[in-house]
Amino acid sequence: MKLGLGLYSHMLTQDNFRFARQAGATHIVAHLTDYFGSSSRLPTATSGGWGVSDNRENLWTYEELRDLRAAINAEGLELAALENFDPSHWYDVLLDGPRKKEQMENVKTMIRSIGKAGIPVMGYNFSIAGVWGHVQGPYARGGAESVGFMGPDGPEETPIPNGMVWNMVYDANAPAGTIGHITHEQLWDRLTDFLEEVVPVAEEAGVRLAAHPDDPPMPTIRGTPRLVYQPKYYQKLMDIKPSQSNGMEFCIGSLAEMTEGDIYDVIDKYSQTGKIGYIHFRNVRGKVPHYEEVFVDEGDVDMIRAMRILKKNNYDGVLIPDHTPQMTCDAPWHAGMAFALGYMKAVITMLKSEG
Repeated sequence: MKLGLGLYSHMLTQDNFRFARQAGATHIVAHLTDYFGSSSRLPTATSGGWGVSDNRENLWTYEELRDLRAAINAEGLELAALENFDPSHWYDVLLDGPRKKEQMENVKTMIRSIGKAGIPVMGYNFSIAGVWGHVQGPYARGGAESVGFMGPDGPEETPIPNGMVWNMVYDANAPAGTIGHITHEQLWDRLTDFLEEVVPVAEEAGVRLAAHPDDPPMPTIRGTPRLVYQPKYYQKLMDIKPSQSNGMEFCIGSLAEMTEGDIYDVIDKYSQTGKIGYIHFRNVRGKVPHYEEVFVDEGDVDMIRAMRILKKNNYDGVLIPDHTPQMTCDAPWHAGMAFALGYMKAVITMLKSEG
């Protein structure tokens, strides 16, 4: 097993690459989508870093991806994966809108560039509402700031307005109104169209598409359906287009939040498939509709037991800490990640010593 760190677009800097290496990581999972601002591209190295640029609609280019990988390699790390397309790249693929064909071709173009740049995995979440409804609070040990989901006691599930998917506005000038009612069957049909079109391109490019389970894993959010909100739906997704390029971004936290299945059986089953792109290593307390994200060593999941199962099934991919609680210090995010990485590295070392 390999230890990695996920970095948001504004964190793709030399200092954070060095932090990852110093904390024991060997791999990076990079988010190019700017969830917190207005763009999702990488500037050239001459602009002073590898953060975001100014135009979200521009496709990620081979040259940008090559340069990002080179910057990561220069710090002794490997670029294991990219995570999440920008909504501006594929909103009509999700909504079955008028630009669907054009945007499907754009996704294929980016997959080819990702493969050419030598990046093996593209994580994605086929969801309209995206990650929604989390609230912040002192949920982790010692009052550390983390996030939770409160179901009916949380934010009101308002309809999604036109011009928005994944909580991000792709068209500020969209007409008034909402995106309307969508059924589970319609969303599965849209996913099927996506996989039928894109998986063959991913196969040719040497890229594995890795689907994230729904977070939070509710049947519906904001009046829109979810796909992988129970573990069994991962199998349904993979059966649509059987291929080594049709895989999973395996989130232990999201899977533990689901109301069906034993988490250890789920890890055992899917880690035998050879189709996990990489793993989000996160612990939680509770299940939907009410759960809290906590430190990796204090939740409902015995994470050492989880890693033993992965070892038994010869999982040799990347694990990254995910949504780690923020610690009370001058660098809350970095401290939380350093704690998680240290814990994970210690367990990996222990399991290796056991033979």
